Amino acid sequence: MDTKRFILLIALGLVSTMIWQTWQQDYAPEQTSPSTTDTRIDADDAGRDASSADEGAGDDAGVPGMPSGDTQAAATPSDSAASSAASQGETIRVNTDVFEAEINTRGGTLSKVRLPQYPVSVDQPDNPYTLITDDGPLHYVAQGGVLSERPAPTHKAEYRAEQSEYTLADGENELQVRLTWRDDSGVAIDKVFVFQRDSYVVDVHYEVNNQSADPWRGWAYGQLARNSLDDGGMRLIYTYTGAALSSPESRYDKIDFGDMRDQKLEREITNGWAAMLQHYFVTAVIPADQDAPYRYYTSVLNRDAGNSRDKLYVIGATSPAADVAAGASASLPGHRLYVGPKEQHRLETLAPSLELTVDYGILWFISKPLFWGLEKFHALTGNWGVAIILLTLLIKIVFYKLSAAGYKSMARMRKVQPRLMALRERYKDDKQRLNQAMMEMYKTEKINPLGGCLPILVQIPVFIALYWVLLESVELRQAPFMLWIQDLSIPDPFYVLPLIMGVTMFVQQKLNPAPIDPVQEKVMMTLPVVFTVFFAFFPAGLVLYWVVNNILSIGQQWLITRNLEKSGD
Repeated sequence: MDTKRFILLIALGLVSTMIWQTWQQDYAPEQTSPSTTDTRIDADDAGRDASSADEGAGDDAGVPGMPSGDTQAAATPSDSAASSAASQGETIRVNTDVFEAEINTRGGTLSKVRLPQYPVSVDQPDNPYTLITDDGPLHYVAQGGVLSERPAPTHKAEYRAEQSEYTLADGENELQVRLTWRDDSGVAIDKVFVFQRDSYVVDVHYEVNNQSADPWRGWAYGQLARNSLDDGGMRLIYTYTGAALSSPESRYDKIDFGDMRDQKLEREITNGWAAMLQHYFVTAVIPADQDAPYRYYTSVLNRDAGNSRDKLYVIGATSPAADVAAGASASLPGHRLYVGPKEQHRLETLAPSLELTVDYGILWFISKPLFWGLEKFHALTGNWGVAIILLTLLIKIVFYKLSAAGYKSMARMRKVQPRLMALRERYKDDKQRLNQAMMEMYKTEKINPLGGCLPILVQIPVFIALYWVLLESVELRQAPFMLWIQDLSIPDPFYVLPLIMGVTMFVQQKLNPAPIDPVQEKVMMTLPVVFTVFFAFFPAGLVLYWVVNNILSIGQQWLITRNLEKSGD
């Protein structure tokens, strides 16, 4: 196999893989779309187990069962604990430096989160990105509550709040939102949200005041519920939308929506977390006590039986039991919610392996050093586009000798190309004799026909790893480069970079020896056009990398070819 054919197969393989991923994202079976006739799905309907997903929404829908072995009582809220089905609760607005949030008094559900530091687009700087919402086609909420044999507030209960709006004032570093629930028996439970400055973490805990005549036992739970609608990001490039779970035995397990439909999960994990992922952003339930065993679970709910409305997918965790004696008060170990961007430096300080939600795939061990280098160059230049250029240059320097060996081999192949064409013409009717003559010429001229393949093969993992770094890093979202490119995470609006990339591919082909097979030569000539069209839909940051890499490769190959021609080697 000659170098040209090898490159052609690699290129076609990459294109086929990307097309397959796009097809899977768009046409994979059972990816139900949200109903356009009923876009609001009740928060309390999230989270039934998969086996009963099509039964409709009952009073206990979405409430997780209590840990097995602790009680046989049904985990449904009593009439005094739950609101009526007609009640939608009141909205409490919370504003911090990083959040514009809404909490519903029905269940204390975090029903909306907007991120003012992450606008929807460069053209809409005053329109924050909405990560959590319950009033549109995307239904995505963070719920939580308390389970007990006695009346307790699940995420269906009606709380009362002291005020309807909270704002983190200048000079303050912490803001508390307290919701109160009372029972006729003398049990009072407060659900407390704690927001902090410059933090996407919301601490959630429960304070129990048991003034009844009997001891009280309960469990706190937190869960994330959403439908399968993605965030409306790039359609051509596949990025994972779904759930993930971490444990000491398996640091990062993807649990996609199909997995949830097929089988519900129930595991006891110490030092773990559960999350919902999408491109650039993540929400995670992190135990408040990392040393305590939490019960993790998944479930699926179809809101109404007999129709095709979108399912809700739930992943959550239940804390260990807490006992409160009669006449005493205690705090239930709750959880922390992370609701924000996949910033690795924030994530790695919150829980072990949480930074793996920045999903670099199987080549993460290469991607991480590449991202580290990209960050260092950005710290020096203050421009992510320039950082991409410098990182590409560094990679090119690291592989310089390896690339040079390949380019020398191709230069020698180019030098003997006329003689190879003559052999082809002489032995056009005898393939075996043609191959023997070519091998003899390669041996005489000291040419390794695979010499140009090895450097490419070795560098492919690095290229793919860098591809995922540029695709997954939220730091590049809406990052400007220069002139007309004001967002490296979206396609070049004027297609200048893809056109330059196509030109550089064409120049590279002219520097390489032409294929002997005329059909193969025609196919190779179409590749620059195909890739130009394909890359027109890629983020500008990815195309910038390919352009710089091609330009550096052209310079290196031209210099090596010229030196060999001068030396007569």
